[in-house]
Formats: sequence, C-alpha cells, structure tokens
Amino acid sequence: MSSSHVLASNSVAAGHQTSLNIEPLSDIFGAEISGVDLGQPLAEQSIADIKAAFRDHQLLLFRDQEIPRAAQVRFTGYFGQLEMPINRDYWGKDFPEIHTVSNLDADGNPKAAQALANPGNFFWHTDGSYLKVPPACSLLYAVEIPSSGGNTSFVSTYHAYETLARETQEKLDNLRLVHSWAQSRINSGSRPATEEELQKAPPIPHPLVRTHPDTGRKALYMGNHTSHIEGMDAEESRILLDELLRHATRADVVYEHKWRPRDLVMWDNRCLMHCASTEFDMENERRLLHRTVLSGTVPV
Repeated sequence: MSSSHVLASNSVAAGHQTSLNIEPLSDIFGAEISGVDLGQPLAEQSIADIKAAFRDHQLLLFRDQEIPRAAQVRFTGYFGQLEMPINRDYWGKDFPEIHTVSNLDADGNPKAAQALANPGNFFWHTDGSYLKVPPACSLLYAVEIPSSGGNTSFVSTYHAYETLARETQEKLDNLRLVHSWAQSRINSGSRPATEEELQKAPPIPHPLVRTHPDTGRKALYMGNHTSHIEGMDAEESRILLDELLRHATRADVVYEHKWRPRDLVMWDNRCLMHCASTEFDMENERRLLHRTVLSGTVPV
C-alpha cells in the first residue's frame, strides 16, 4: 500500500488551518481522507484538495461523518450539478436528489434480495450508463448498516483496460456498446421499465472504451446496464462482454468496502464499476444508505 500524505487547507467553520490526511486504500485505486468535517461548509482550498484526490484515486472514503441530508446535497454540489434519478421510485421525499439505497420494502421492513423490486445494485455496473449523458460520480452515505456483511465491491476499469494485451485493446477501441435501461431491468430481474422511463432513457450506444474527460486515460465502460455490441452477433457479443467482465472483476483487483455507520464513499462512474453484496441477514437486518449523483458528459 502506498504511503499517506497530508494537505493543509483553510477551514471555514473553524477559521484556522486543518490537515487533510490521504491514505491510499489499495495499490490500484481508492483513498481514505480524514481531517475534514463534511457536515459543515468547506473552504475553497479544502474542496480543491478533495477534487485533486478524487482525480488521483477515483474513490474516496470519509469515516465517522455526521451528514444530514441537506449537508450531503451541499457537499455533492461542490463537485458539479446534482442529477435526479430516472426512476421516480428513487426520489427522496424531503430532498428528491437523495436516493435511498436499502433492502427495505415499502413498509420499511427488511427483505431478501429476491423479494426486492429493484435488485440491480447486486450486479456489477456503473451508475446511469443507460443515459445519453451518464453521471460522473456517485456518493453513498451509510445511515444503517447490518452487524456483518452488506459490503460494496469496486473495481477500476482503467486498470482493466490497461492490463489487456495491446492487440485486444486495439480490437476494443472502436467498438460501441448499447446501454439500455429496459435491458438492465431484465438483466437484474427487476420490474419492467415504464413508458415514461423508456422515453427518458431509450437504448443508447457508448464507446466500449471511453476516454476520461479529466485525465485522458482510457477505461472499459460496461456492466449490467448493457445489451449488446453494435454490429456484432448477439452470442459473440455476450461471450466477449462476459470475458471482459471476468477480467475486470478478478478477486485480486477488487476493493471490497466494509461499511461502518457514518461512512461516506464517493466514486468515479467513468472509470469504476461496483456491486453490492447480498451476504448479510437481509430478511432481518436493515441496510440503508443515502445516494447522490453528479451529472457528467457524453462518453467519447
């Protein structure tokens, strides 16, 4: 694991210098940041330091944070424009921008994965890739966490692309992969897409290999929200996508985040995939997190 480092920032709330400590979570991606209170307004330098860390590490973890809904919306807004979920089922009551991720039914009771209407979180995916302009990043704040399990796994699709053979990279560079909200619902066994959702998110092709707008690095852009590769036989397409998924999600490259209450994790959807685990007592224990999402750009 790489060594940590410290960045000095001005604190608006305290009016004095504070230190942001940045500790890498793995040799591939991810870092834990301490020395900042996300429940309070942040100084411009603190925001700039966090943005730089996010660019460098793609996933940031903040532990032991008291973040009311309004504070999560404020913190998310430091990094761009918030995006509303396409699925109105996900809209929060007081803050529509906040989507509650949970294993709870409409009455607030915990349910097993097979009983949930939207089990898509349990498949490898990148948030909102079925949109013409997919989101740039997502943030999850842990409100209630089971006594054990319920982790979220992440992989770097930078790393997945960069560790492919050169001839494979060249084969993939010009391919376009169709992303589809309707197909995603089928892939995850969720309820069918509504007509309103289909109008908002018709099938859309994106580059299978996208170039990150901020870093210029190439990454695979795929996951459970996809249908097929344009111009390729359906079976051949699925075989290739399955091979790439196995390559991208090998056990030795996965960062598995073990949630604690009051964790906030933010990650870059343009170069990471993630999936939640069903390995906890879903029928009896509650798992509830608040999710916000930032608008992105058209993949190229």
